Amino acid sequence: MPDLPEVLFVCVHNAGRSQMAAALLHHHAAGRVRVSSAGSAPADEINPAVRVVMAELGIDLSHEFPKKLTTDALQAADVVITMGCGDTCPVFPGKRYLDWQLTDPANRSVDEVRPIRDEIDSRVRELLRTLVAEPAV
Repeated sequence: MPDLPEVLFVCVHNAGRSQMAAALLHHHAAGRVRVSSAGSAPADEINPAVRVVMAELGIDLSHEFPKKLTTDALQAADVVITMGCGDTCPVFPGKRYLDWQLTDPANRSVDEVRPIRDEIDSRVRELLRTLVAEPAV
C-alpha cells in the first residue's frame, strides 16, 4: 500500500481557518490523506463561530483544540498550506508550500464565517483532486 500524502494546515492561532481546512480535508478524503493543523501562536480554544458553521455540515470540532506548530509536523508533511502566518512558518526544502489568502474568522459572526468556510471547502476539494487519483464515493 503506498504512503498516504500528508497535509499540514497552518495559521497563527489554529482556531479558525486551519481547523476548518483540516476538518474538511479529513472529511472529504475519507482516509486517503493524512491531515493535521497547527498554529504559530495557538489560541486557547477554537473560535465558537467556526464550531457552529462546521457543525452545520455535520463536522464535529468539539474534540479539537489549537495545537502548536512544531518542526516535526512540518518535516512530516508533504504539503504545507499556510493561511496568514507570514514569516513565522519555517520553510523546509522538498515540501510543497501553498499560501491561501483567506479572511480571518476571528471576531466574526456565524453569518460572516460561513462564506470563509465555503471558500476553504472549495479549495480543499481542489487540493484533494491534486492529491488522489479518484474522489471518494
